Amino acid sequence: MPAEDGSLDALLGDLVIANRILAREGVVDDFGHVSVRDPADPGHFWLSCSRSPELVAREDLLRFDLDAVPENRGHRRPYIESILHARIFAARPDVNAVVHHHARAVLPFTISSRKLRPVFHLGAVIGDEVPLWDSTPEFGDTCMLIDDAPKADSLARALRGNPTALLRSHGAVCVGGNLPQAVFVSIYMKENAELQLQSEAGGHELRFLSPGEIRLTQASQFSEGPMSRSWNYRRARAGFGGL
Repeated sequence: MPAEDGSLDALLGDLVIANRILAREGVVDDFGHVSVRDPADPGHFWLSCSRSPELVAREDLLRFDLDAVPENRGHRRPYIESILHARIFAARPDVNAVVHHHARAVLPFTISSRKLRPVFHLGAVIGDEVPLWDSTPEFGDTCMLIDDAPKADSLARALRGNPTALLRSHGAVCVGGNLPQAVFVSIYMKENAELQLQSEAGGHELRFLSPGEIRLTQASQFSEGPMSRSWNYRRARAGFGGL
């Protein structure tokens, strides 16, 4: 697992790596972001300033409170959607990492009535239900960004206790109890969406995982062994070497 020495510096190094992993795996591109809760102060979290994830470095990381107010920002401009992370952390004490992405394979499920559901064992991490949040009923026409607390709180309510949620015509959020978990969920959300779309395009009737299979498989995948194995593999693919 990352940050084995337990230090904040090691955790922030892992946050940089998480950005690079998500970029390498095609979950994020020029847009998207990942954050981690401050382990010593749960009322704060760390997130890069407004940079594309593949370019994020240690000096880009800012510490925010749960109203998305940054400390010591200097010349660094925060992401417009920093508030998205802040209000999910505020609503979910069990969450210690948040990813927001626009993986293209996921987008068809944000613009249609078709449901994104686990179709293979690694896809179980997206959960039995992937809620779809639509800003329109509460906020009417918007710029489609989660750029203020009311929208972010609304999204957090739609997410409820789930590991993932879709944003209509926009993208998705994925959460985890730690960085490797949130990264894992994000990658396999994309891969599950790809597999589901491919199978549907072939005209096949799909057999989805049952709620019991999802629950048991999630518990297995989120255990230390699979998490360490996946994290070390992904960090090596992103150019940080194996552990």
